[in-house]
Amino acid sequence: MNMHEAKSQLSSLIARVLEGEKVTIARAGRPLVDIVPHRELTVVYGLAADEPEHDTSLFDGVDDEINELFYGRRS
Repeated sequence: MNMHEAKSQLSSLIARVLEGEKVTIARAGRPLVDIVPHRELTVVYGLAADEPEHDTSLFDGVDDEINELFYGRRS
């Protein structure tokens, strides 16, 4: 759907999206944005609930170089 048409039909476009239809708005024939329903995120320990948990085996302790970059000192 082109931008001009979308501006004049925004309410109906939103209704269509809420019914499950995918709507893309284009400018000069090029896809520009997709209209999608809003979804609430539940944050758990700094991660969104739908993100995979981090792998604790990858954490190998304090990194001296990172400490120096952030704090100006090594551990």
